[in-house]
Amino acid sequence: MAHIALVTLVVDDYDDALRFYTEALGFRLVEDEARPDGSRWVVVRPGERQAGVGLLLARAKDDAQRARVGDQTGGRVGFFLHTDDFAGDHARMRAAGVTFLEEPRHEPYGSVAVFQDLYGNRWDLLQPAG
Repeated sequence: MAHIALVTLVVDDYDDALRFYTEALGFRLVEDEARPDGSRWVVVRPGERQAGVGLLLARAKDDAQRARVGDQTGGRVGFFLHTDDFAGDHARMRAAGVTFLEEPRHEPYGSVAVFQDLYGNRWDLLQPAG
């Protein structure tokens, strides 16, 4: 059975992105390998598990890619970070400087709050109901 392993997120700088995703969001660095062309293969994943979808942090290489940094989904929420401790993760992320664009909401599908990453991409922090 096939599954999605990685999603590319275009960033301005590898090290700034790594700091944000590992320190502010609590992701885990999985790979950071230099490539012959001067780029790096940088993969982060949320949580402790080895499995699951990871983010490939890819530095923009040209003007077209730089224009998409922070707006890869046209201003829509494009990424969904599930949690089993919404209140705890929300408080930890706020303390780490993550910008939330709204106060937490409690919807029939779960607790949710939209935040943005350091580039402006919108994410849902979501604890599904049940």
